[in-house]
Order: sequence, then structure tokens, then C-alpha cells
Amino acid sequence: MSSPGEFPLTEAPRHARKGLLPIAMVLFSFTFFTGTMFAGGKLGMAFNFVDMLWIATIGNTLLAIYAATLAFIASRSGLNTVLMGRFCFGESGSRLSDFLLGFAELGWYAWGTATVAIVLVKLLGLAEGLTIPLMVLFGLGFSITAIIGFKGLDWLSRLSVPLMFVLLVISMVIATRHVGGFEGLMAVVPHEAMSFSAAVTMVFGTFASGATQATNWTRLSRSGRVAVTASVVAFLVGNGLMVVAGAWCAMVYQQADIVEVMMLQGLSFAAVVMLCLNLWTIQGPTIYNVAAATCHLVRSERRRTATLVAAGVGIVLAIGGMYEWLIPFLVLLGSIIPPVGGVIMADFWYRHRGKYPTLASVSLPRYNRAGLFAYAVGAVLAYSSPWVAPLVGIGASALCYIVLLEVVARVRPVAQAKP
Repeated sequence: MSSPGEFPLTEAPRHARKGLLPIAMVLFSFTFFTGTMFAGGKLGMAFNFVDMLWIATIGNTLLAIYAATLAFIASRSGLNTVLMGRFCFGESGSRLSDFLLGFAELGWYAWGTATVAIVLVKLLGLAEGLTIPLMVLFGLGFSITAIIGFKGLDWLSRLSVPLMFVLLVISMVIATRHVGGFEGLMAVVPHEAMSFSAAVTMVFGTFASGATQATNWTRLSRSGRVAVTASVVAFLVGNGLMVVAGAWCAMVYQQADIVEVMMLQGLSFAAVVMLCLNLWTIQGPTIYNVAAATCHLVRSERRRTATLVAAGVGIVLAIGGMYEWLIPFLVLLGSIIPPVGGVIMADFWYRHRGKYPTLASVSLPRYNRAGLFAYAVGAVLAYSSPWVAPLVGIGASALCYIVLLEVVARVRPVAQAKP
């Protein structure tokens, strides 16, 4: 059964709500992700120092606003994203969001599991034959904190986030000294090309799925203010620091891989510690998200069982080569995940006027065709757009849903009036 206080299929009750520190620390551990630093490294290779800071600020501000908006809805309703999906997609239609969000986080889990095994074999000079056993070991080990639940994630984040922050600052200071101070940083000429919209999309897209599913924890917030504050701080400051740190060091060493950078800085042992600790902090919340989506998909309370099964599937994907698919995977996530949030926000604010009924008190249709169609429109437009794909997806899906609601509201009375 699910552990007490997790509520995978119901609203989170008031007595289970938590204050700012535990919510913020879990979200911080969620956003302190090595993969984000890789994305930041790409920025550092393509932009000068000032432009990089502007792009990081704009991308993370947009991401923080998106996360905070969903967080406020979650705290007010006590629902996570997959439960909100019942209102805008229907009782059976909500399985679309279950699948999409579970797929997104499962892909991240497989990538993280593969990454830690591959990099450890490389850094420690281990035999190649140990790669797969290490994937199995870490794939199961990462799931332990998620099986424990929120308390496990909270405990781990309080240990790992401060250590990770200190290590990042040390690495940035060393890099700054190597390049000759801030004057040297300002003088670095980029060696790669990337458009502004593509750069902002990459910053937003690296954590679009995470922001959409952060409601698994923000719904436990004591108030809307706690949820919004924790989300803004975590996604703007936490995720922003990871992007900037990756870009900062990449500009100096012309290397986007932060682990390689730390090796160049003589921080090989620290790089190993950082990789393991960092991926553990993100893998716990990631597989927790998969389990939450799976529980809702199959309408089961057995969250711990779902966590173990999901971890097993993640290990199989890791062994199958997920490490090589990060970039196309990120592009796909930036298109197909944010429209889910767009429909949810339009449904909550426009259709329900800022207050959901309780799940137990309402009879929901099997499929909300307006919500499903609006999602499809947003996803297609986002995937094909040359502009910032996540924003296109959110805006298009929300607008389409509102238009469809108005059309249905006007057509239905006319149809009912006919003899």
C-alpha cells in the first residue's frame, strides 16, 4: 500500500500540509540536476557572458512562473497534476496525462541511471563489463528514497542541496581564476551558434516536465503563498544556478560536460561525489513522479509497488541505450508536456473559476473531448513552432480549450431548444 501522507488518488487533507522549508528543500533537490548543467554548458559554448545571463534569466523566469501557477492550483485543491487531469480530460481521458507524465519522468530516470553507471566506469577506470551491473544497482538504489516517500526526499535534500551548492561555487571560483577574473569571462568568444529562441526553449524545456509534475509536492503546501514561494525560489534560483554554473564553466574550458570540467580542475573525487549525490537527489523525486502517474493510470493505491516496477522498467531502458537519446528526448518533452499544464490552468481558472469540486462529490465524464482536442492542438503547434516551443504549447492549448468551451456553451442551448 502507499505510505501514509502520500494520497496518490485523493486530495491532500489539511492536516498533512507542510511549511515552506520542507517543500522548498524537496523542490531544490529536484532542480539541482546534472542534466540542466549540460544544457547550461551548451549555452556557454554558444553565447557571450552577458547574453548567457540574459537567456538563463528569461528562460528560468518563464519556467518559474509556469511552475508557480500550477503550484498555486495544487495547494488550493490538494490535487497533483494527474488528478487535475480528471477534470480537464475526463475520468478515462485523464490517462493521457498519466501516460505522458509517467513517460517523461521514466525517460529521465533511465537517463540518470545510465549516466551514473557510464561516468563512474569512466572516471574510476573500471571494467566495461561492470556498466550494466552498476545500472541495476543504482536503478534500484535510487528508488529507495521514493519508496519511503516525502520524508525520504526531504531528508536527502537537506543533506545534498547545501553540499551541491558549495561544490558548484568552488568550481565557478576556480574557473573564474583560470580565465583571469570577470574581465576574462567577458572577453570569451563563443565557438558555437544557437538562436535566441532555441536557447530559451532549451532552458525552459530541460525542466518543463519537472515543473508540470512538481504538484506532487506543492499540493502538500500549507498555503498558496508557500507553494508559490517554494516554486519560484526552486525553479528560478535552483534551476537558474545549475544553468549558469554549467555555462560559466563551459565558457572557460570550452567543455559542456560538467564532470569533465571538474576533472580538468583537479576535482575528480569531488566530481564522483557530485555525480552520485546529485543524481540521487533527482532520481528519487523522478521515480516518485512515475509512481504517482502509474497509480492514477491503473487506479491503485500501491505506490511502493508501482515505484519498484517503474524502477525496473527504467533499468531496462537504461541498458537499452537511453544515455544516447537525451537531446531528442528533451526536444520532445518541451513540446508534449507543457500543453498539459496549459489545459489544466484554463480549466481551473476559466471553467471552474478557481475552485475545483471535491473528487468524491462530482461525476466526471469518461472523456472531456474539448480538453483532449485542445491538448493535441497545443502539442502539434509546439512541436512544429520555430519559436519558444513550451510557451507556444501552453498558450495554444489554453486558448483552444477556452474557445471550445465557449462554442459548446453556445451550441448546446440551441440544440436543446430545437423541437
